[in-house]
Order: sequence, then structure tokens, then C-alpha cells
Amino acid sequence: MVRTNYIQILVLASVLFFLLYSSLGFTQNSTPVVAKMSEDGVQRAEIIVDTHSFKPNHIIVEVNKPVELTLKSVTMVIPHNFTINHPEAGINIDENISHGEDVIVKFTPTKTGSFDFYCNKKGIFGSHRKKGMEGVIEVKG
Repeated sequence: MVRTNYIQILVLASVLFFLLYSSLGFTQNSTPVVAKMSEDGVQRAEIIVDTHSFKPNHIIVEVNKPVELTLKSVTMVIPHNFTINHPEAGINIDENISHGEDVIVKFTPTKTGSFDFYCNKKGIFGSHRKKGMEGVIEVKG
């Protein structure tokens, strides 16, 4: 009887920890990734779209050269979004990503600087962005 209660408490504590952890959005910044220049002159990178994270969440590209990002959703149920709203730099994307789907977005940055991207979806515990689903495109000269 005592052992059964202990196991139930342990399981309940584990579930509560998981819910708290996922709702607060503890994510780590990834190491910056330089988009690779292809023979056709397009800079390409892949971003894994997971539950409340983009990996990598820091992409470095060159100004005035086309960029192609492949957004690969590895979530089982939750849809996400990729939003980057900086038209002054030639980057203005608002693309939905269904679970398990790959989406390709294209743009040509016209200005150097750091430009934030994020998921604009909202869940039961708040916005995905507040949970850490954000990153930066760094455009270099």
C-alpha cells in the first residue's frame, strides 16, 4: 500500500514537472549557423521546428543574396508558424507549418543587421514565442 502511494506520487510529480517545464519554455540558444552558399548562388539552411523551439535559432546570411530556409516540423500534433516581419530589410514572411510538414521560405535580405523571427501561435499556456520559440536572422555585409 505504501509503495503504491509512493509510485503514484512519483508519477504525479513527474507529470507536473513536465507540464511546468513545457509551459515555461525553457529553451537554449543554439550555436549560430552560417547558411551554406549553393552553386546556384542561393544561401540555404534547415531549421527544425519542434515543440516551442527552432533549431538552430540563429542563422547567419549575407546581404543582397537569396536565402532559402527549409522549415522541418517534427511535432506530432501542434501546428506552428514562422514569422519574420522586417520589410525594411526585404524580409517579410508569415508562414504556417502543419505538424510533420516541411515548408520552404525564400527571401533576399537588403539590409544588414539582426532580425527576429518567431512562432505567432498561442496555446493554452500562452504564446509559443513567450515559451522560447524565437530566433534571429543575422545579415552580414
